[in-house]
Amino acid sequence: MNKLVTILWLAVAITMSSCAVIIQDEVGVKRTLGRVKNKIYDPGPRTYNPFTSRIIKVKVRTVNLEMTLGLPSKEGLTVNSEISILYKIVRNEVPNILQNTGLEFEDVLIKPVLRSASADICAKFDAKDMHSSKRSIIEKQIAERMMEVLSPKGFLIEQVLLKSIALPPGLSKSIEEKLQAEQDAQRMEFVKERERRDAERKLIQADGEKQSRIIAAEGLKRTTEIEAEGRANAIKTEAEAQMRANELLNKSLTPIVIKNRQVEAFMNLSKSSNTKVIITDGKTPLMGLEP
Repeated sequence: MNKLVTILWLAVAITMSSCAVIIQDEVGVKRTLGRVKNKIYDPGPRTYNPFTSRIIKVKVRTVNLEMTLGLPSKEGLTVNSEISILYKIVRNEVPNILQNTGLEFEDVLIKPVLRSASADICAKFDAKDMHSSKRSIIEKQIAERMMEVLSPKGFLIEQVLLKSIALPPGLSKSIEEKLQAEQDAQRMEFVKERERRDAERKLIQADGEKQSRIIAAEGLKRTTEIEAEGRANAIKTEAEAQMRANELLNKSLTPIVIKNRQVEAFMNLSKSSNTKVIITDGKTPLMGLEP
């Protein structure tokens, strides 16, 4: 009975030791008698002969590798920086990586390539560039240089990030002073631009007021001209009416009418109770006058 239990336990142990579970972000490669097979195993349980083989599991997801390096600058200064590398292994290249580089590929390949690429690229830039908008250019060039070496070997460099850049103290102070001077210059330019716009606005406003006064003066002048023209036309019309009336009156005053009007005038005078002296030319008719 004890022998049977021992055999069962031994069988279970052998079965457990001959099974490997590959998780979602991994692939498996079998190594048999020291030789790596080219077949790639997808996630899931995999069995193998534990006496002659083993399943090597390799992560194929994106990995963040961080390093702290002293980066040389164009001026010969050393800038300390933390660098993050986002990389992943190309799935189909896993057997070649295991055969040619091994599982220590980070120490054997990626880190040395990073040191070399970052030193070559940063040496082309000033130290202040690593702390300015040119940092993204430096990161991109480092990633491209690493890809030239690592892409044929089955690695994909997704991104290189420069972090926690520590400039030399003297350089940091000079950069701060330069930035402050640039900010002061920009502030002065802003003030000058604002004053220029205010001056232009005042000129436009003064020109508008001048134009308004000119328009008002022209309007007043036109109003005066219209009023004068109206008065002149009224006088002219009145004169023409008077002249027309005189013409009509002259045409109606015949000798008979004039004599008749004289008689009527004398008759009206004779009826007055006041004393009257009438002087005539001796030709005016006085017939019919009452004493």
